[in-house]
Amino acid sequence: MPGLFIGLMSGTSLDGIDAVLADLDYGIPRVAASHHQPFDPALRGELLALNQPGMDELARAALAANTLTRAYAGSVHALLELSSVKPASIRAIGCHGQTVRHQPAAGYTIQLVNGALLAELTGIDVVCDFRSRDIAAGGHGAPLVPAFHHAVFSSPDTDRVIVNIGGIANLTWLPRGGMVTGFDCGPGNVLLDAWSARHIGQPFDAGGAWAVNGRMLSGLLARLSGHEYFGRAPPKSTGRETFNLEWLEQHLSGAERPVDVQATLLELTAHSISEALRKYCAEATEVYVCGGGMRNAALMNRLSTQLAGRAVATTGTLGVNAEQVEALAFAWLAQRCLSHRPGNLPPVTGARGTRVLGAVYRA
Repeated sequence: MPGLFIGLMSGTSLDGIDAVLADLDYGIPRVAASHHQPFDPALRGELLALNQPGMDELARAALAANTLTRAYAGSVHALLELSSVKPASIRAIGCHGQTVRHQPAAGYTIQLVNGALLAELTGIDVVCDFRSRDIAAGGHGAPLVPAFHHAVFSSPDTDRVIVNIGGIANLTWLPRGGMVTGFDCGPGNVLLDAWSARHIGQPFDAGGAWAVNGRMLSGLLARLSGHEYFGRAPPKSTGRETFNLEWLEQHLSGAERPVDVQATLLELTAHSISEALRKYCAEATEVYVCGGGMRNAALMNRLSTQLAGRAVATTGTLGVNAEQVEALAFAWLAQRCLSHRPGNLPPVTGARGTRVLGAVYRA
């Protein structure tokens, strides 16, 4: 099913909505237009609060989903205006929704979006709720982007790893002729951003400029790295339920300088990624990074140092803008759904088999 699809992604970092207009006719998907819409602070605050149990959260979640969906629709309209494309020319919107709970062991995951409302507001078919079908088949429902990485970035000549650094970091192992695997490594930007917001009043540490002024605390790094998640074998996935400021504070004495904690959190992200890569993708010679974390120069420098001997670059080198990969992946997953083709990789998610992912809301 070739044609134009729209992909919408708002991730664990809660920095806003990434929207792409994707031409999926030939070979590597081509981004015809892109748009980023930062979250309104009130919406961001409510989405963040909904990651934890609270008063009247069912009604609050439904209302937040409607507000978020209107923001998604605004991003779609902006994208169409930028590209001078009519809604009738779009086959479907693939919308990930905003994760506020991820509990695959309990058999559920929640991504806020009102698919019916999005179809109503845009006049375009919508595919959403991609994770639930995989979880119903015994999987984690995450990560889902490795299937897209495999389709777009695999090489018959090179052993590659794709590292996506969003709020949570995940990697995809693309060996020559071997089985594709992937899993969440641990925190990406989620702790870095939260600590930055608390101590310097900024939603993120731009370029890692604050972190580089700090001293990495080896004892704290050891305590944080001792979390059982890092030693757990794949398939595995994680989220804010596990890695958050409350968890971090359990390992602090209170005497640490905030800037030193930031430096240590940056090292935790780099260390957990590089250790996972060495343990499960030791033969990799090329590492390509995507996601918002690639803008953190200090983090990229630490990754390059810890992965010495391997070429480290962004997915832009392979023809896909590093900040558009996830949104593009959900446009691709929408195409897979409407074509009745599977969108998951069982070795990645742990599902009992391949499944067609997504719920469809017709315009």
